Amino acid sequence: MTAIDKYGIKPAVLFLGAPGAGKGTQGMILGQIPRFYHLSSGDMFRQLDTRTNVGKQFVEYSKRGELVPDELTIELWASYMNDLVTMHKYKPDIDILVLDGIPRNVEQAKILAKHVQIHQVFHLSCPNREELARRMRKRALKEQRLDDASEAVIQHRIRTYEEETKPILEFYGEDIRCDVDATQSPAKVLYDILERLQTLEAYQLIASQTV
Repeated sequence: MTAIDKYGIKPAVLFLGAPGAGKGTQGMILGQIPRFYHLSSGDMFRQLDTRTNVGKQFVEYSKRGELVPDELTIELWASYMNDLVTMHKYKPDIDILVLDGIPRNVEQAKILAKHVQIHQVFHLSCPNREELARRMRKRALKEQRLDDASEAVIQHRIRTYEEETKPILEFYGEDIRCDVDATQSPAKVLYDILERLQTLEAYQLIASQTV
């Protein structure tokens, strides 16, 4: 049995929202709180070990400019999680995963169900697309990614979210969905998230453990 399977299905919460809604910001903050482990798909791909078989396959698709198949994406995710467990950075028995950027579509969500149980989906809602575009331009300029600040790129990313990622909300259903107004201040958004987390049985069980 591999380390990734040692504790079976792992508890997790998922942040969903259009680009610019603040998923990364909230995920990083939550990841600083004991009993939570934030995993950004962007960080995962940037730290990809291209010497592994899965890493080599990922690079080949990228070189050809093709989308990486959903099964390979989740296999890469599982391998990455395995490394985190081995290095004792992530402890599945006492940490709740905070997923940000994965799954990206319904098919990935289905495959991911073999590895995690999503106890709560936080939908960071920002219907004002002009505000999303403003935030994305600001972030791109701050990080000196000038190409990402173009209107064409911004609109493409928003459209991709609407068509491919947003349907995940329906897949998980309303029972575990919590809509959070992402136009509020970051502090108020965090407050709403923490308030909801306190009610989760999965969190209460983990938080009550003495480590």
